[in-house]
Amino acid sequence: MNTTMNNTVEMLDYGQLPAVRIRGADGAQATVTLYGAHLVSWQGADGAERLFCSAASSLDGSRAIRGGVPLIFPQFAERGAGMRHGFARVATWRLQESGAGFAVFALAQGDLAPALAQAWPHGFALTLRVEVHGGVLALAFEVRNTGADAFAFSAALHTYFAVGVLARVRIGGVQEGDLLIDDKVDRIYQGIEGGMLLSDGQSTLRLAQSGFTDAVVWNPGALDAAALGDMLDAEYQRFVCIEPALIAPLTLAPGAAWRGTHTVSIDV
Repeated sequence: MNTTMNNTVEMLDYGQLPAVRIRGADGAQATVTLYGAHLVSWQGADGAERLFCSAASSLDGSRAIRGGVPLIFPQFAERGAGMRHGFARVATWRLQESGAGFAVFALAQGDLAPALAQAWPHGFALTLRVEVHGGVLALAFEVRNTGADAFAFSAALHTYFAVGVLARVRIGGVQEGDLLIDDKVDRIYQGIEGGMLLSDGQSTLRLAQSGFTDAVVWNPGALDAAALGDMLDAEYQRFVCIEPALIAPLTLAPGAAWRGTHTVSIDV
């Protein structure tokens, strides 16, 4: 089902999930599900899909989507006592604002289902701004403490980039010399200050981030991919994750806010 809201934003179903398609005047577009404020598709003005989503992923809200850009908050992986990778990626967000080539999604304490709210008893307000134009995807994630007590959180934008052949992938800017990937990789690079490059021999993406202090590079490799129920065995060859991250928990005082950005540009 498609319902046009205006000439730049359209409501549709992605699998069984309500979603928003954002269109730029130049043909660039992105699709975001309200479930998790999950970016599941990004195409530049050239029409090529730049994100990977598994064909085996659940698209009914029963579990987090495998692929795209899962939003990690308030916990990274198992580094804490809460839900793995946090609750933001499995909560239902609201479309707060939209315009030419952009949309803003929001989640607050009052939006959470009772089970999630009990597990995170802090007042908060999150927003994710998604903007597309030409060959650029711009994401901005903001965390605001709306409660009376300080809380600590981690965050990441767990981006699955589509690649042609994994063995041809070169990642620059995370270490001395290019990082090459031929099988499983799971590394955290701290103190990322400059930009990064992702090349698969066919195209190159330039990545820039602010607020996020770290970067994570991940691919499950053949053995781990075969053990994942929401990924086809050979799909690990079609993506690499490079995610801007705030790994060490940051303490946010009442009334304070933090903002992290991630900008991806197609290098033509």
